[in-house]
Amino acid sequence: MYRCNSINAQLVNGNKDTGSTASQIYYLTHQILKLTSHLKSHSEDYSSRRGLRKLLGKRKRLLIYLSDSNAALYGKIIQTLGIRSLKRP
Repeated sequence: MYRCNSINAQLVNGNKDTGSTASQIYYLTHQILKLTSHLKSHSEDYSSRRGLRKLLGKRKRLLIYLSDSNAALYGKIIQTLGIRSLKRP
């Protein structure tokens, strides 16, 4: 949990603004990692799989918005969280 808080502080510059796009992407990534580890041991949990797909879609929409509005922060988030960048034409 300590690592998560330090990443959040780096991304949001220590702000407690949980409504910012960067914070939302961070929290969604944290939830996605938790659900992914759950599904590794419970492969037939279809409700959790559906929830994971919904979270992935929401994070993707937020990343698209952030890449259009603030490319520098987008690059920093991609690098810090270790997620793939968007494949956009």
